[in-house]
Amino acid sequence: MPLINNPSILLTFDVEDWFQVENFKEYISFSTWNSFELRVEKNTHKILDLLDSFSFKPNATFFILGWIAEKLPELVRQIHQRGHEVASHGNDHHLCRNLTEPGLILDLKSSKERLETITNSRVYGFRAPSFALDDRVLQAIAQAGYLYDSSYNSFSAHGRYGKIDLPNSTNALYRIHKDFFELPISNLKIKNIVIPLGGGGYFRLFPFPLFKLGMASILKQDKTFVFYAHPWEFDPAQPRVEDASRGFKFRHYINLHRTEKKLRALISSFDRYKFITCKDFIDQQR
Repeated sequence: MPLINNPSILLTFDVEDWFQVENFKEYISFSTWNSFELRVEKNTHKILDLLDSFSFKPNATFFILGWIAEKLPELVRQIHQRGHEVASHGNDHHLCRNLTEPGLILDLKSSKERLETITNSRVYGFRAPSFALDDRVLQAIAQAGYLYDSSYNSFSAHGRYGKIDLPNSTNALYRIHKDFFELPISNLKIKNIVIPLGGGGYFRLFPFPLFKLGMASILKQDKTFVFYAHPWEFDPAQPRVEDASRGFKFRHYINLHRTEKKLRALISSFDRYKFITCKDFIDQQR
C-alpha cells in the first residue's frame, strides 16, 4: 500500500543541458558534447533564484547528471548549500534499460560517489533518464545503495517510459524493500485513463488553469504531488536543433518562454502546502 501523510509538493529538477536530451540523441552524438556551450549553470541559477524569491523558501530536489557535476562542481555545491537536495540522474544520460548489468551498476555507483565527493554528503535518490525504468533497473538502484528511486511515470502512451511492479498506480510513496522506496511522478487518473500531469513538456503545453485544476485533484486524492522540470525548459534563447523531427522540436520548444512564469504561479497558487525535498518527504512518512 502507498504511504501517505501530510500534504506535500515535491519540486524536482533533472539537471541536464539542452544538447543532452533523449529527443536529440539522433542528431547530437555524445562525442560532441564538449563542443557545446554550457547553459545549464545559468538556467539552474534561474530556478534557484526563483525558489529563493518566496518568503517561505520552497525546498526542491535536483537530480544531477554526473557529466554536469564533473564540469560544474561549484553548481552542485551551490544547490546543496542553498538548502536543496542533491540526487543522481546517472552519468551520461544513457537509458538505464539499455545498459548491461555491470554498466548499470557502475553508472549508478559512480554518479552517486561523484556527487557525494562534491557535497561531502550522502546522496539518497536516483532518477532514470527519460523515466526508462523496469524491475531489473529498480533492483539495481536499490543494490547501488540508494534510499529511493523517482523514475516511475505511469503514462504508458510514451514509448520510453518504463513499467514496474507496484501494488497499483496511485501516485504516492511505495516501500519496495525495508529501506528502499519508489516515489512516482504524479499523473491524473480518471477511471482507466492516465493524463500526464507531472511536469516537463506537459506543464508547458497545458494551459495553467487546467494544470492547476488537475494538480489540485491529485493533491486532494494523494496528499502528494511530484513535479518535474529541466533547467533547459527555462531557456527560450537556447540553440535550436533544426535537423530534428517536427515532433521532437514541438516537444522540446513548446512554450519555453512561459515556463518560469508558470512555475512561479504554481508555487504561489499552492503556498498553503509544504514544498519539501524527496528525502525529507520520505523521512516524514517513515
